[in-house]
Amino acid sequence: MVSYKELGLVNSRELFKKAVDGGYAIPAFNFNNMEQLQAIISACVETKSPVILQVSSGARKYANQTLLRYMAQGAVQYAKELGYEIPIVLHLDHGDSFELCKDCIESGFSSVMIDGSHLPYEENIALTKRVVEYAHQHDVTVEGELGVLAGIEDDVEAEHHTYTEPDEVVDFVTRTGVDSLAISIGTSHGAFKFTPEQCTRNEEGVLVPPPLRFDILEEIEKRIPGFPIVLHGSSSVPQQYVKTINQYGGKLSDSIGIPEEQLRKAAKSAVCKINIDSDGRLAMTAAVREVFANKPAEFDPRKYLGPAREELKKLYMHKTESVLGSAGKG
Repeated sequence: MVSYKELGLVNSRELFKKAVDGGYAIPAFNFNNMEQLQAIISACVETKSPVILQVSSGARKYANQTLLRYMAQGAVQYAKELGYEIPIVLHLDHGDSFELCKDCIESGFSSVMIDGSHLPYEENIALTKRVVEYAHQHDVTVEGELGVLAGIEDDVEAEHHTYTEPDEVVDFVTRTGVDSLAISIGTSHGAFKFTPEQCTRNEEGVLVPPPLRFDILEEIEKRIPGFPIVLHGSSSVPQQYVKTINQYGGKLSDSIGIPEEQLRKAAKSAVCKINIDSDGRLAMTAAVREVFANKPAEFDPRKYLGPAREELKKLYMHKTESVLGSAGKG
């Protein structure tokens, strides 16, 4: 058993309370490798933002769970070296079993998500409660989920949305004891969140997706006032990255994300954690493709992963400063 406290990490409880009271959201950035982790930490230190390092089951397998623990510990030390000790959470994204959550807790995670949203309601409650009871013995915070997000990202796949039912949230939160709740109000996983047919075009001819269901969010806030709410699938799919990728041989037509102004509005409410993964993938891929196209003789990984890391850092700084409002809150 390795406690996250030994690694210098924190859980999400106090961070969420401050975020709800302060009208901002903590960034939850997914990572799989060293360059992504460097970009996240340097961006959040520079903007003095707290951060949630988010790891999916697939990313944990890819990076190796032992290496991952030391990477998280290294991230804490790296922040100190950069001159500002920001609060850092290590969080399991979309845990799908009690065994996986338990394993992560025992290997140094300070927060876990148990996603039983695909299960019948009572089974979701039972599974979530079991994870909460174990996690709280080790002072680890737990995120549950009600409602289903469409889209594909890592091991998570669903064809259709199922919006969160406000009538269920009080019962779910009370019976499970979760510390935060992921809800479905129109976000979705991946870079292809909406079809062009679902969107309208603005005056500049840009496709604009249907707005998030803020009416559902407001109703949930009434039922569980002040309770920490989480949004998954919240990448904005910056079109400059899509354009660069396609310019240099990619095929990402009709990739449409969540407008940043809608995320900023959500962050001012009880939404205190916003997950961003696809935007980082797009930024890295755009930078790598550009190097390969302009310098076809290049084969030193540092020469293409370095620019990718810098582009990621720029993106993450923008998110903390202009979208989530978390800059200066660390």
